[in-house]
Amino acid sequence: MAAFPLPSDGDDPALPLHGVVVADFSRVLAAPMATMTLADLGATVIKVEHPSRGDDTRSWGPPWTPHGSSYFAAVNRSKRSIRLDLTDATDLALAHELVRRADVLIENFLDTKLTRFGLAPEQTRTLNPRLVHCSVTGFGSRGGAAIPGYDFVVQALGGLMSITGDPTGDPMKVGVAIVDVLTGKDATIGILAALRARDRSGDFQRVEVNLLSSLLSGLVNQSSSYLATGTAPGRMGNQHPSIAPYETLRCRDGQLALACGNDGQFRALAAVLGDPALGTDPRFATNRDRVTHREDLVRALEARLSADDAASWQARLTSAGVPAGRVHGIDQAFALAEELGLDVRHPMPCGHADQVAHPVTYSGFAPRSPTPPPSLGQHDHELRDWLSTTTARPEEES
Repeated sequence: MAAFPLPSDGDDPALPLHGVVVADFSRVLAAPMATMTLADLGATVIKVEHPSRGDDTRSWGPPWTPHGSSYFAAVNRSKRSIRLDLTDATDLALAHELVRRADVLIENFLDTKLTRFGLAPEQTRTLNPRLVHCSVTGFGSRGGAAIPGYDFVVQALGGLMSITGDPTGDPMKVGVAIVDVLTGKDATIGILAALRARDRSGDFQRVEVNLLSSLLSGLVNQSSSYLATGTAPGRMGNQHPSIAPYETLRCRDGQLALACGNDGQFRALAAVLGDPALGTDPRFATNRDRVTHREDLVRALEARLSADDAASWQARLTSAGVPAGRVHGIDQAFALAEELGLDVRHPMPCGHADQVAHPVTYSGFAPRSPTPPPSLGQHDHELRDWLSTTTARPEEES
């Protein structure tokens, strides 16, 4: 039997997904983010890539690292890469063999390609009756099955841009592909639940997530507002539709994000500002009052905040239990996290850029120490050998 050993720092039986094999036929962001999370938790993730171009994000730059695209590196650590041409009969047979040996298959193909390659759910169920098959689409498998899904377009079609940006300006996208991120996390949740169900029943499990549904769920109070009133919310800049003050306000040297979630916090704010009477002013005494008189509130607060710098107000308000913070750049955000003792950065070997650490901590185990994102086809030889000559799963070999 040909060996396919996992790296010593990842082959940890204590990890909860140790022994789970994931056949990753996905690309770009949402689904690869899900499979990276599964890899962090110990799964063996085998990334199937186009022979010449690989995952689309390998070519998405700048910025570039000495090893390729930083975009690709963001969601592809701790995986194995095999190049398979699904239009080639030999390679397609290897792909089907991978499905037979996997616990999880995740893909984001259009339905026509799935059926053409024998990877539609009804086909993979025949190949592997114990498989968890996860499909990630833009608009679902019914009326939107033929529509390709990209985060930016879904931000537009799904209403997120309509509530983002200055009310007097154009609709704006969020500064990251947040719909892909939400969908990737939903896919992870769905896969973990389906694995649990599969382990109980022994039966094939079908998981479907789509960008539009994940976005509408992720809009939370804004979606609920529409369903409750029949009126679509609009753009309010940095203001909150239901809470005040909950926005950025001008200080002497810049802006401060201020978030008073209850009346007690507002009274504490008024005291720090040196004007306790603001807390009992009939216009501002309750959150309902403050939302109703928001313009007066903003004028009153900014008049007092203008007496000092944002950093000074942040320190004083935080000490008083009032949530407040300057608007940071990402560099400052990392510095803050590290100052607070959070493990948000994972150093990588061989000149690879650091990785953002797995965001969850656990009492019984630590997530896998990540290995660098694979080069295209890095594991071709081992994986082709394993798929062609053995019946054991990779982590069962010695």
